[in-house]
Amino acid sequence: MTPAIDAHVRLDTHPTHPSAVQAVLTGSQAHLASMALEAAGWSVAATGVLVLARIDHEEPYWAADAAQNLIAEGITVEVTQRLQEAIDAEWTWVNYPMPWLTRSEIREVSSEAQKIHDDIRNGHLLIHAHAHDGHTTVAVGTYLHRGGKSVYLHGEDHLRQVAGTFDSPASALLAFEKAHADGMRPGPAPLTDTERAAIAARSVFDVTTFQPEPARPEPETVPVYLADTGDHDALLDTFLDKHREFQKWRTWSDDTTHAIHESQTLRIERVHETPAHETAWTVAAYETPVSDRIWVLTATGATPAPLLQGLLIHLADGDGWDTAISASVDEKMVTAATQPLSDAGWKHTVDGRWIRWTSPGGDAGVQFEPSPRNHASQNLATWTIWAGPDSKRPTWAITGSPHTPSSLLADLSETLTHETGTRQPQPGREHRTRIAASAPAAPAVTAGRPASRSR
Repeated sequence: MTPAIDAHVRLDTHPTHPSAVQAVLTGSQAHLASMALEAAGWSVAATGVLVLARIDHEEPYWAADAAQNLIAEGITVEVTQRLQEAIDAEWTWVNYPMPWLTRSEIREVSSEAQKIHDDIRNGHLLIHAHAHDGHTTVAVGTYLHRGGKSVYLHGEDHLRQVAGTFDSPASALLAFEKAHADGMRPGPAPLTDTERAAIAARSVFDVTTFQPEPARPEPETVPVYLADTGDHDALLDTFLDKHREFQKWRTWSDDTTHAIHESQTLRIERVHETPAHETAWTVAAYETPVSDRIWVLTATGATPAPLLQGLLIHLADGDGWDTAISASVDEKMVTAATQPLSDAGWKHTVDGRWIRWTSPGGDAGVQFEPSPRNHASQNLATWTIWAGPDSKRPTWAITGSPHTPSSLLADLSETLTHETGTRQPQPGREHRTRIAASAPAAPAVTAGRPASRSR
């Protein structure tokens, strides 16, 4: 076991820069943490305070990486809730010029651009001249290390790349002058707004002038249908890691994940960044890989994680889903699907063509429409499970088509009546979490999923 080091690192968002991160170091061996952070690109901004300010806006990602490395060295790390939310958030570059790249590939491009920026800033890459090629800034320079190679640079900030190399500064300058004679200027190009902002974020500041976040109340235990949404993406990732019989692929636009059972007769679709009231999950079963749907179930973006976790566990059971078409949706099937609701004392009513089961508090329910017209299509929502003010204004909803297996519906009914979750009573107030040495599996209920942000 790695021995503990008397150093504590508190990671938080920067007080003025929108994406930068600050680290406040305490303890008799804080200098060890400082050395590790400086080696990772952090800058000393004040006594016991370091700042990570990058031109690729990936500071939260690299702060999480630094935290894991510090923990591995035996250093205690604390992360504030607002930084954790920034770490968990999914960024989207607006009008990114290489839309075919995945997020990890975009991060690789940005990291290379950051290395170039750092080499220039630290005096390791000497820029001889720059120009504007009509679209972006280009430059030529020579490394004072790495064998002293000369490079042709194209782009600005997170898009800057090495577009060519030369054997000597003379050959590099001759080629650059030939291509950009009219606009060629000596030395490096003027700083971009992003570069100036990063410099400002690294400037010395008085950390004592910034007030700590107020204490955040402990989450309360509530019936599962009132629980916080949780992290749906982490839930699916954990499920797929454990169940290799499902093959995962993501659309080129990176907004949808598909998980297909090896039999090709059960398919799960997860649409990311979905508003709370819109469909975020679709589960469909087929008699054969090329037949029409037998049944389909959907869930909206605000559906509590424990319900979805129960659904996925059911689907992972070899007998947990059925692709056989039942002759009819009869009373026996409906009774089997809703028996847990009746046993738990949920109110049973018949309203026109609807049969309803409502929770004692009236804030959740299950309804079934036995109308024969539903049997004309396998895609109609015969079953609706909901929670919220009422069934017409649900906070979240799960719908199922006529032949959704009664065993699956019974499991969902069992979860509704017996499971609990947690809910944060006053979101937005501080809750500090200690980063574990390795990422845990998705919990049954987590804090509400952080919103996506655009750069």
